[in-house]
Amino acid sequence: MANTDYKSTDALMRHLRDNGIAISGSSQKQQLINTGYFHGYKGYRFFVSSSNRLPFTSYNDINATIQYDTKLKSLLYGKMMFIETALKNIALNTIMAEIGSNSIYDMYDKVISSYKNASTNTPNDLKKRYQNNKLNLQGSIQNSIASAYRKDNPKISHFYNNMNYNEVPIWAIFEILTMGDFGYLLSCLTMDMREKISREIGINLSCDTYRELVYKYVYTLKDLRNAIAHNDVVYDTRFRKIDPSKPMKQCLILEVGLPYINFKTIGDYIILICYYLKLLKVSKTELKAFIREFEKITQEYKNSVNSNVSAVTIHPDLTSRMAILKNSI
Repeated sequence: MANTDYKSTDALMRHLRDNGIAISGSSQKQQLINTGYFHGYKGYRFFVSSSNRLPFTSYNDINATIQYDTKLKSLLYGKMMFIETALKNIALNTIMAEIGSNSIYDMYDKVISSYKNASTNTPNDLKKRYQNNKLNLQGSIQNSIASAYRKDNPKISHFYNNMNYNEVPIWAIFEILTMGDFGYLLSCLTMDMREKISREIGINLSCDTYRELVYKYVYTLKDLRNAIAHNDVVYDTRFRKIDPSKPMKQCLILEVGLPYINFKTIGDYIILICYYLKLLKVSKTELKAFIREFEKITQEYKNSVNSNVSAVTIHPDLTSRMAILKNSI
């Protein structure tokens, strides 16, 4: 039986016109082909959730929104890779200095929270949770190693295919951890170890009683990083999976001078990225250039779409928040 759901590009253009979207000509036809009806129009026709349809009346507005999102991902990709690499290296160096070796087993024994190393006044159910987390971490790392070996990743296969080695060192394991796995590892560290890594990074700990910022911010950035890597929609933060805790908000409010933060707009992720870039000693010149480029592509987008669209897609206080951010650098 023929698939009656299939529509040619011309038929899709007619379908869009029937639904109130002005589209015509070879140029817009090629745009539709390049961005795709399903990835492009259906992916970008709403803001954050499918119940919040954008007031598109022209394919020009749709294509401009897609291009804005693409430019954002290009702008953010390099910064995200830099932050991920730097945080991994700082954590790795701090852990190895603490345990005095590069053995994963020493890390498990000395700086991963467990039933054995919990303080004597720790409730029994919390000790069990620590132990369960430790076992989950060990399993996750073993799965990562096995996957890397199956794929003949030289960072791992080198150690198993050499008779002189008997285990994979921590530094090699850090090379293959996803950002999510890295965040989980940080969350399993003892509070003392999390504090030492936080201080090495330079995180403001004044409102971080339980030393959780070091991994919660990684989880927050991980959601953005994965959206960029998988070419998902970024500009409306629909990738957001974590509600910021009070310390997560308070830290950035204090450090940047913001009235509030909630990670419901892309501007808040720009702020978090800049906070980390500043901690990692990136120059003021580079930081301000990054913010200016974000402002430039956002203004270009705002100028290229109907004001009814930009009223939804661009948060009204974005300009003032970026001004506060620049003043804090």
